[in-house]
Amino acid sequence: MKKIAIIGTGIMGHGMAANFLKHGFEVIVWNRDKKKLKLLLQKGAVVAGTPREAAAKADVVFEVTANDESSQAVWLGSEGILNGARKTSVFIASGTFSVSWIDKLAHTCAARKHTFFDMPLTGSRIGAESGTLTLLVGGNKAKLQKLKPVLKNISRQVVYFGKAGSGARFKLLLNSLAAIHIAALGEVLKIAKATGLGVKKVGEFLADRPGGNSTKLAWQCFQKVPNPINFSVRWIAKDLTYAKAFSGDLPTPLLDEVLKKYRQAVGEGAGEEDWTAVNLSE
Repeated sequence: MKKIAIIGTGIMGHGMAANFLKHGFEVIVWNRDKKKLKLLLQKGAVVAGTPREAAAKADVVFEVTANDESSQAVWLGSEGILNGARKTSVFIASGTFSVSWIDKLAHTCAARKHTFFDMPLTGSRIGAESGTLTLLVGGNKAKLQKLKPVLKNISRQVVYFGKAGSGARFKLLLNSLAAIHIAALGEVLKIAKATGLGVKKVGEFLADRPGGNSTKLAWQCFQKVPNPINFSVRWIAKDLTYAKAFSGDLPTPLLDEVLKKYRQAVGEGAGEEDWTAVNLSE
Protein backbone atom coordinates (compact mmCIF):
# COMPACT_ATOMS: atom_id res chain seq x y z
CA MET A 1 0.00 0.00 0.00
CA LYS A 2 1.29 3.45 -0.89
CA LYS A 3 2.77 5.75 1.76
CA ILE A 4 1.01 9.11 2.01
CA ALA A 5 2.49 12.41 3.17
CA ILE A 6 0.25 15.29 4.26
CA ILE A 7 2.06 18.62 4.49
CA GLY A 8 -0.18 20.96 6.47
CA THR A 9 -2.71 19.56 8.93
CA GLY A 10 -5.23 22.33 9.38
CA ILE A 11 -8.95 21.68 8.99
CA MET A 12 -8.65 19.96 5.61
CA GLY A 13 -5.27 18.28 5.94
CA HIS A 14 -6.16 16.79 9.30
CA GLY A 15 -9.34 15.21 7.94
CA MET A 16 -7.52 13.82 4.91
CA ALA A 17 -4.76 12.30 7.05
CA ALA A 18 -7.29 10.74 9.45
CA ASN A 19 -9.16 9.08 6.59
CA PHE A 20 -6.02 7.66 5.04
CA LEU A 21 -5.09 6.23 8.45
CA LYS A 22 -8.58 4.77 8.83
CA HIS A 23 -8.13 2.94 5.52
CA GLY A 24 -4.81 1.40 6.53
CA PHE A 25 -2.30 3.68 4.80
CA GLU A 26 0.99 4.63 6.37
CA VAL A 27 0.71 8.40 6.77
CA ILE A 28 3.58 10.83 7.31
CA VAL A 29 2.54 14.27 8.52
CA TRP A 30 4.21 17.65 8.92
CA ASN A 31 2.80 20.90 10.23
CA ARG A 32 4.41 24.16 11.29
CA ASP A 33 2.41 24.11 14.55
CA LYS A 34 3.33 20.75 16.08
CA LYS A 35 0.38 20.87 18.50
CA LYS A 36 -1.94 20.14 15.56
CA LEU A 37 -0.21 16.79 15.06
CA LYS A 38 -1.06 15.32 18.46
CA LEU A 39 -4.33 13.61 17.53
CA LEU A 40 -2.92 12.22 14.28
CA LEU A 41 0.08 10.85 16.15
CA GLN A 42 -2.29 9.07 18.52
CA LYS A 43 -4.07 7.56 15.51
CA GLY A 44 -0.83 6.14 14.11
CA ALA A 45 0.62 8.85 11.89
CA VAL A 46 4.38 9.29 11.63
CA VAL A 47 5.57 12.85 12.28
CA ALA A 48 8.29 14.21 10.00
CA GLY A 49 10.69 16.92 11.10
CA THR A 50 10.51 18.81 7.78
CA PRO A 51 8.51 18.77 4.52
CA ARG A 52 11.66 17.42 2.85
CA GLU A 53 11.75 14.45 5.21
CA ALA A 54 8.05 13.73 4.70
CA ALA A 55 8.38 13.84 0.90
CA ALA A 56 11.42 11.56 0.93
CA LYS A 57 9.39 8.82 2.65
CA ALA A 58 6.15 9.03 0.65
CA ASP A 59 4.74 7.74 -2.62
CA VAL A 60 2.05 10.44 -2.76
CA VAL A 61 2.56 13.90 -1.25
CA PHE A 62 -0.39 16.22 -0.55
CA GLU A 63 0.36 19.83 0.34
CA VAL A 64 -2.55 21.54 2.10
CA THR A 65 -1.25 24.83 3.49
CA ALA A 66 -3.03 28.16 3.77
CA ASN A 67 -1.75 30.56 1.12
CA ASP A 68 0.90 31.26 -1.51
CA GLU A 69 3.53 32.22 1.03
CA SER A 70 3.20 29.07 3.13
CA SER A 71 2.99 26.91 0.03
CA GLN A 72 6.12 28.40 -1.51
CA ALA A 73 8.02 27.82 1.73
CA VAL A 74 7.14 24.13 2.00
CA TRP A 75 7.80 23.40 -1.69
CA LEU A 76 10.88 25.46 -2.44
CA GLY A 77 12.63 26.02 0.90
CA SER A 78 15.93 24.35 1.75
CA GLU A 79 13.96 21.77 3.76
CA GLY A 80 11.09 21.80 1.28
CA ILE A 81 9.22 19.07 -0.56
CA LEU A 82 11.15 19.31 -3.82
CA ASN A 83 14.50 18.88 -2.07
CA GLY A 84 13.29 15.52 -0.77
CA ALA A 85 11.35 14.53 -3.88
CA ARG A 86 11.64 11.02 -5.28
CA LYS A 87 11.30 10.65 -9.05
CA THR A 88 8.60 8.00 -8.68
CA SER A 89 6.41 9.99 -6.29
CA VAL A 90 3.24 11.96 -7.09
CA PHE A 91 3.05 15.56 -5.88
CA ILE A 92 -0.25 17.34 -5.24
CA ALA A 93 -1.05 20.93 -4.25
CA SER A 94 -4.45 20.87 -2.55
CA GLY A 95 -4.72 24.32 -1.01
CA THR A 96 -6.43 27.25 -2.68
CA PHE A 97 -3.67 29.30 -4.26
CA SER A 98 -3.16 32.00 -6.85
CA VAL A 99 -2.98 31.03 -10.49
CA SER A 100 0.46 32.61 -10.84
CA TRP A 101 1.92 30.48 -8.04
CA ILE A 102 0.33 27.22 -9.22
CA ASP A 103 1.56 27.81 -12.77
CA LYS A 104 5.08 28.40 -11.47
CA LEU A 105 4.96 25.27 -9.31
CA ALA A 106 3.61 23.15 -12.18
CA HIS A 107 6.40 24.42 -14.45
CA THR A 108 9.04 23.69 -11.79
CA CYS A 109 7.77 20.14 -11.30
CA ALA A 110 7.59 19.52 -15.06
CA ALA A 111 11.18 20.72 -15.52
CA ARG A 112 12.26 18.20 -12.87
CA LYS A 113 10.11 15.50 -14.49
CA HIS A 114 7.92 15.07 -11.39
CA THR A 115 4.28 14.00 -11.66
CA PHE A 116 2.29 16.97 -10.37
CA PHE A 117 -1.40 17.74 -9.93
CA ASP A 118 -3.10 20.85 -8.67
CA MET A 119 -6.04 19.43 -6.76
CA PRO A 120 -7.99 21.97 -4.69
CA LEU A 121 -10.63 20.60 -2.36
CA THR A 122 -14.28 21.40 -1.90
CA GLY A 123 -16.63 19.98 0.68
CA SER A 124 -15.54 22.01 3.70
CA ARG A 125 -14.55 20.60 7.09
CA ILE A 126 -17.38 18.05 7.05
CA GLY A 127 -16.22 16.63 3.73
CA ALA A 128 -12.63 16.35 4.95
CA GLU A 129 -13.66 14.59 8.14
CA SER A 130 -16.08 12.19 6.44
CA GLY A 131 -13.88 11.41 3.43
CA THR A 132 -16.45 12.85 1.01
CA LEU A 133 -14.50 15.71 -0.53
CA THR A 134 -14.79 16.71 -4.16
CA LEU A 135 -11.35 17.02 -5.77
CA LEU A 136 -10.90 19.60 -8.55
CA VAL A 137 -8.01 18.39 -10.66
CA GLY A 138 -5.54 19.77 -13.17
CA GLY A 139 -2.76 17.58 -14.56
CA ASN A 140 -2.11 14.49 -16.66
CA LYS A 141 -5.42 12.67 -17.19
CA ALA A 142 -3.92 9.20 -17.73
CA LYS A 143 -1.85 9.46 -14.58
CA LEU A 144 -4.90 10.66 -12.67
CA GLN A 145 -6.70 7.41 -13.52
CA LYS A 146 -3.88 5.45 -11.88
CA LEU A 147 -4.15 7.61 -8.77
CA LYS A 148 -7.89 7.20 -8.25
CA PRO A 149 -7.61 4.12 -5.99
CA VAL A 150 -5.76 6.37 -3.54
CA LEU A 151 -8.07 9.35 -3.94
CA LYS A 152 -11.24 7.37 -3.28
CA ASN A 153 -10.23 7.13 0.38
CA ILE A 154 -10.74 10.86 0.91
CA SER A 155 -13.33 11.79 -1.71
CA ARG A 156 -16.72 11.06 -3.20
CA GLN A 157 -15.96 12.73 -6.53
CA VAL A 158 -12.90 13.52 -8.65
CA VAL A 159 -13.53 16.15 -11.34
CA TYR A 160 -10.92 16.66 -14.06
CA PHE A 161 -10.62 20.14 -15.61
CA GLY A 162 -7.56 19.90 -17.86
CA LYS A 163 -3.84 20.55 -17.70
CA ALA A 164 -2.04 21.49 -14.50
CA GLY A 165 -3.39 24.78 -13.19
CA SER A 166 -6.96 24.11 -14.30
CA GLY A 167 -8.10 22.91 -10.88
CA ALA A 168 -6.84 26.09 -9.22
CA ARG A 169 -8.62 28.25 -11.77
CA PHE A 170 -11.94 26.51 -11.23
CA LYS A 171 -11.61 26.62 -7.43
CA LEU A 172 -11.24 30.40 -7.48
CA LEU A 173 -14.37 30.70 -9.61
CA LEU A 174 -16.25 28.32 -7.31
CA ASN A 175 -15.30 30.16 -4.13
CA SER A 176 -16.15 33.51 -5.70
CA LEU A 177 -19.65 32.34 -6.57
CA ALA A 178 -20.15 30.72 -3.16
CA ALA A 179 -19.14 33.92 -1.36
CA ILE A 180 -21.50 35.97 -3.53
CA HIS A 181 -24.36 33.57 -2.68
CA ILE A 182 -23.60 33.82 1.03
CA ALA A 183 -23.60 37.61 1.00
CA ALA A 184 -26.75 37.67 -1.13
CA LEU A 185 -28.65 35.39 1.25
CA GLY A 186 -27.80 37.66 4.15
CA GLU A 187 -29.12 40.64 2.23
CA VAL A 188 -32.44 39.08 1.27
CA LEU A 189 -33.00 37.77 4.80
CA LYS A 190 -32.61 41.31 6.11
CA ILE A 191 -35.17 42.50 3.55
CA ALA A 192 -37.51 39.68 4.59
CA LYS A 193 -37.26 40.67 8.25
CA ALA A 194 -37.73 44.38 7.56
CA THR A 195 -40.81 43.80 5.42
CA GLY A 196 -42.57 41.41 7.78
CA LEU A 197 -41.90 38.08 6.09
CA GLY A 198 -40.93 35.18 8.32
CA VAL A 199 -37.15 34.86 8.15
CA LYS A 200 -37.30 31.13 8.97
CA LYS A 201 -39.78 30.38 6.21
CA VAL A 202 -37.85 32.44 3.66
CA GLY A 203 -34.50 30.92 4.62
CA GLU A 204 -35.72 27.32 4.53
CA PHE A 205 -37.28 27.81 1.10
CA LEU A 206 -34.27 29.57 -0.40
CA ALA A 207 -31.84 26.98 0.99
CA ASP A 208 -33.33 24.37 -1.36
CA ARG A 209 -33.43 26.60 -4.41
CA PRO A 210 -31.15 29.30 -5.88
CA GLY A 211 -27.53 29.14 -4.83
CA GLY A 212 -27.22 25.41 -4.24
CA ASN A 213 -25.02 24.10 -1.47
CA SER A 214 -23.48 27.45 -0.57
CA THR A 215 -26.90 28.98 0.12
CA LYS A 216 -27.92 25.93 2.15
CA LEU A 217 -24.70 26.13 4.16
CA ALA A 218 -25.21 29.85 4.77
CA TRP A 219 -28.75 29.24 6.01
CA GLN A 220 -27.63 26.45 8.35
CA CYS A 221 -24.94 28.69 9.82
CA PHE A 222 -27.36 31.63 10.11
CA GLN A 223 -29.46 29.51 12.46
CA LYS A 224 -26.50 28.10 14.45
CA VAL A 225 -22.89 29.24 14.23
CA PRO A 226 -20.76 26.16 13.44
CA ASN A 227 -18.25 25.06 16.07
CA PRO A 228 -15.62 24.36 14.91
CA ILE A 229 -15.98 26.64 11.90
CA ASN A 230 -16.05 25.28 8.35
CA PHE A 231 -13.95 27.99 6.71
CA SER A 232 -12.78 31.35 8.00
CA VAL A 233 -13.51 34.91 6.88
CA ARG A 234 -9.76 35.45 6.60
CA TRP A 235 -9.22 32.60 4.15
CA ILE A 236 -12.15 33.41 1.88
CA ALA A 237 -10.85 36.98 1.72
CA LYS A 238 -7.52 35.52 0.59
CA ASP A 239 -9.21 33.33 -2.04
CA LEU A 240 -11.25 36.24 -3.39
CA THR A 241 -8.10 38.33 -3.64
CA TYR A 242 -6.53 35.58 -5.76
CA ALA A 243 -9.70 35.37 -7.85
CA LYS A 244 -9.62 39.11 -8.48
CA ALA A 245 -6.02 38.86 -9.67
CA PHE A 246 -6.98 35.91 -11.91
CA SER A 247 -9.80 37.93 -13.52
CA GLY A 248 -7.32 40.45 -14.91
CA ASP A 249 -8.97 43.49 -16.50
CA LEU A 250 -12.45 41.97 -16.73
CA PRO A 251 -15.13 43.97 -14.89
CA THR A 252 -16.24 42.05 -11.78
CA PRO A 253 -18.59 44.32 -9.79
CA LEU A 254 -20.14 41.51 -7.71
CA LEU A 255 -16.77 40.01 -6.84
CA ASP A 256 -15.41 43.47 -6.01
CA GLU A 257 -18.26 44.23 -3.61
CA VAL A 258 -18.07 40.89 -1.81
CA LEU A 259 -14.28 41.07 -1.55
CA LYS A 260 -14.65 44.54 -0.01
CA LYS A 261 -17.15 43.15 2.51
CA TYR A 262 -14.85 40.29 3.57
CA ARG A 263 -11.78 42.53 3.79
CA GLN A 264 -13.77 44.91 5.99
CA ALA A 265 -14.74 42.01 8.26
CA VAL A 266 -11.08 41.01 8.59
CA GLY A 267 -10.19 44.60 9.42
CA GLU A 268 -12.87 44.64 12.12
CA GLY A 269 -11.37 41.58 13.81
CA ALA A 270 -13.74 38.90 12.44
CA GLY A 271 -11.09 37.06 10.43
CA GLU A 272 -11.32 33.83 12.43
CA GLU A 273 -15.13 33.64 12.34
CA ASP A 274 -16.94 31.28 9.97
CA TRP A 275 -17.11 32.72 6.44
CA THR A 276 -20.90 32.68 6.52
CA ALA A 277 -20.87 35.30 9.28
CA VAL A 278 -20.45 38.10 6.76
CA ASN A 279 -23.79 39.81 6.06
CA LEU A 280 -25.67 37.25 8.12
CA SER A 281 -25.54 39.11 11.40
CA GLU A 282 -28.48 41.01 12.78
